[in-house]
Amino acid sequence: MYTHQEERSVESVCYEKVHVDKVLKVINNKFTSYFKDFIELEAGYAVSEETIQKVARNLGVDGSKQKKNIDLTRKYKTIAIESVIEFEKDKTKYETIFDEESLDEYEDNPPYFKSTVLRNECPIIHATLHNKRAKELDKYRYEFNISDAGDLLTVVRNLFDFATEYEEKFYDEEIYDEINDYEDLQLSDLDTDDYTVYGVIGGGIKSHMMYKAYPSLFPNRSRDAIWALWYLTDKKVFNCIQDSEFLMIDIEKSITQQNYFYPYELFTFYAHQIFQILNKKAKELDVYLDPSYRYVYVNSFLSFIAEQHEEEINFLKQQIRDGGFGYA
Repeated sequence: MYTHQEERSVESVCYEKVHVDKVLKVINNKFTSYFKDFIELEAGYAVSEETIQKVARNLGVDGSKQKKNIDLTRKYKTIAIESVIEFEKDKTKYETIFDEESLDEYEDNPPYFKSTVLRNECPIIHATLHNKRAKELDKYRYEFNISDAGDLLTVVRNLFDFATEYEEKFYDEEIYDEINDYEDLQLSDLDTDDYTVYGVIGGGIKSHMMYKAYPSLFPNRSRDAIWALWYLTDKKVFNCIQDSEFLMIDIEKSITQQNYFYPYELFTFYAHQIFQILNKKAKELDVYLDPSYRYVYVNSFLSFIAEQHEEEINFLKQQIRDGGFGYA
């Protein structure tokens, strides 16, 4: 059984190139079968052809272009466009939070930032706090209530500063997709204390916030995404001693959960590589994936995979007790 210290990381082998290459090889092998279902089932989306054509034109897609396979192309286009439509529904709320002028003003009143902005105006935190049906979130509600408002503001400001600097000084759309080493993404700092309020703004919450504000740069390390990686890696252990790096297993309580402490730099690299595979398929089908929404498409694909295994995931999590695993 893991200790408190061990649960905040993965085994050192997970950072080794040989290990990462093995993980990617299995992901590539498993991708085909999941992608086939992803396309055939249209990821659960359905929009009118008129809406597809309208949004496609806005994204610069030539709807009259000859298709290699018109049915698969149509379905993939539908998925891509509907993913963006769904993503955009609450995007502005996160952009409002990640606003430099507003963050400066909150310095005079951190309690307002906590009690109003985060509690009521940040969709992911609001939904987590008000989800009374999930008893395992009681711990999150407790941690949020006792958290220091100044610490919350500082961490959100640090996330904003990191994201803006990353976009301005690091991101180059022309070469970003050519990166083939997780260290070259330069995201290790996001797993440090400066960008974390333990129990409140951890890997899941912060990645969701940054994903919503900067979907081309920061993938959503959601519960579904981590579960999906477990399935995409065929549940293999890859020489890890404590089972899959994507799981947290408590034998005494018979609880299995996604590893919600999974390092963001590793997660981002796998998401980055999955986009390359998705984009390769898109080019084969003459479908345009806008790099501005790079990780929206990845999120849609990973969410679909998790949904295909919803029954098994629920079975593995069914013995969660009060005070169990949280979301942050």
